[in-house]
Amino acid sequence: MMVAGSDEHERNEESAFRGHRLGFGTRPALLVIDFMQGYTTPGSPFYAPGVVQAVAASVDLLDSARRHGVTVIHTNVRYGAGFADGGMFVRKIPALECMVDGNPLAEFCEPVRPRAGEAVITKQYASAFFGTSLAALLTSQRIDTVILCGCSTSGCIRASAVDAISHGYYTIVVRECVGDRHPAPHEANLFDIDAKYGDVVDRHEVLDYLARTAAGTRAGPAPRR
Repeated sequence: MMVAGSDEHERNEESAFRGHRLGFGTRPALLVIDFMQGYTTPGSPFYAPGVVQAVAASVDLLDSARRHGVTVIHTNVRYGAGFADGGMFVRKIPALECMVDGNPLAEFCEPVRPRAGEAVITKQYASAFFGTSLAALLTSQRIDTVILCGCSTSGCIRASAVDAISHGYYTIVVRECVGDRHPAPHEANLFDIDAKYGDVVDRHEVLDYLARTAAGTRAGPAPRR
């Protein structure tokens, strides 16, 4: 039995996933996923320097969305007493038990804290869509483009990107504005997201798009390559 060599694996990868771009739609929302202090506080079980960098990179992105009147939606994670609402997820990751009211690790990071009037979706699992009202909220505002920043790349960002494209949204992940516990899962999941579940784009491209959209310029789908 022959085992495919690396060249054949590369050819198979290229034949199926050739970097087709979906592009942007015309009515975006910025989805800020789980930028909580548990990811940015040294000593926390979830501390990730990559998330610290992503928070810093997201400040200008968030400011631009607000300035241009783009819908901004935040998510956080919260569990009730006894953690029954966490099901198997908390059993798999017991450290999630820090995500309860009153624990500082469950609070939003100050530089990207929600403002009055911005929606906050509370979730118990990885995807921002699973078991939440997010899809209904996006539908009610006729959103067609979901721009993702937050953490972690291999967990909640990936899961939310998969569900976003499954719900029919143009799905954009801002490269500099997502982070993970280690560069390896971060880069591997950006690679997979860009191949299968959306477009991974640089921050400057998203900032340009937000400005064009606010100016009334239609930024439709990019041509397939």
